[in-house]
Parts: sequence; C-alpha cells; structure tokens
Amino acid sequence: MADTAHLLVVDDDARLRALLQRYLTEQGFRVTAAPDAEAARRAIGAMTFDLMVLDVMMPGESGLALAEALRGQGNEVPILMLTARGAPEDRIAGFEHGVDDYLAKPFDPRELALRIRTILRRAAPAPAQPLATAPVQLGLRWFDTERAELRGPDGVVRLTGGEAALLQALARRAGEVLSREDIGEALGTPEAGERAIDVQVTRLRRKIEADPREPRFIQTVRHRGYVLRPGS
Repeated sequence: MADTAHLLVVDDDARLRALLQRYLTEQGFRVTAAPDAEAARRAIGAMTFDLMVLDVMMPGESGLALAEALRGQGNEVPILMLTARGAPEDRIAGFEHGVDDYLAKPFDPRELALRIRTILRRAAPAPAQPLATAPVQLGLRWFDTERAELRGPDGVVRLTGGEAALLQALARRAGEVLSREDIGEALGTPEAGERAIDVQVTRLRRKIEADPREPRFIQTVRHRGYVLRPGS
C-alpha cells in the first residue's frame, strides 16, 4: 500500500534530487521532484501527494517556511524534513513548523525509505475493527484510538500524522504517565529528544485544549512526562 504512494521531493541540489527520485522510484514509490518552494507549490496545486520530502535550506523560501505555510493553510500532508544540521534545536525547529519527521544529511537512502514507510503507515486510515476500542472523550471531541481520528461537533479535526500518532500513544494508555522516552518510542523517533517531544505536545494541545496554557486533558507530570486524562 505504502509503495504506491506519490511522493514530492523538494531539494535545490540537482544531483541529490535526481538520486532521490531514482532511488525512491526503484523502491516502488511514484515520485515528483521540485527544485524549490515555488515549484513545490505549483506541484501541490496540480496534484495530490501522500508525503513530502522537504529540504530545509533552499534559496528563496526555506523548507521550514514552506512547511509552516502549508500547515497554516490546513494542508496536513506528511512532511519528512531533510536538514544538513543535526543539532537538537534544528530538529525542534522542524517540529515547531509542523513536520512529521526529520533526517540529517548525509543519510543512508535505506533509512530514508524506512522512515517514509513508517510515516505512511502512521498516516494511513486504520481498517474497520469488528470490536473497536471505545473512543476517548476530550470535552466536546472524541478520539478514535483505532483510526487515530479526532472528531468534534464540526466534524473531523485536522491533525498532522505526528499529532495523530502522539494522541494515539497517549490515548491507548490513558491515565498512565508516559515518559518522553516512551513517547519517542511510540512515535518511532526515539532519538528525537525531550525538547522535541515537548514541542509536539504543545502543538497538539493547541488543537484539543480550550486553554493550552492550562491543559485539562494532556497534563504534565513534573520530572516524569505526560498523561492523558479524558473527560467531558
């Protein structure tokens, strides 16, 4: 299923862009390539993509700026960010702008393909379950832990793949304190670091809490981690 996904690869390095397009095509993906944010916007306007591989450093509009703009427009296409900077603050910046995962350059193409498939599996709708787990109530919203889908009075609430996976990890162990390490493992990014997890929690709180500064549902347990406390 993931191998038929349509990917948009955005990188200003022509050589790397061609290598990625060839390798990912060999892996079974459909691949469209763009040299910069402007070309990426045109591609997004003309086609539907299942995932975007996006370089951070590009002339003109940066990858971070493009990711932030897409999220601001309600476009939740999964984004895997490529960065030449592997420091924690650089990874955190990616999460703050709504990306789902990151990979530092230089990287092994096999790891890139593995991460892409992981994100796609995470974003794919879950098949119907004959005995579905009861949805978790979060005020006026309900979260389906099997489908990783949040619904409210106005319908489905838009979540990025990373936000949905985070809420799913917390909901499946509602009432139990999860360390940041536990959350990183559940998200498939054990190397993300504590600050990166905090950033993702902050983004999720903005979508489910009436007052993210005084969270009611996703609560911080000092020195231990986070706990989801459902309720009406």
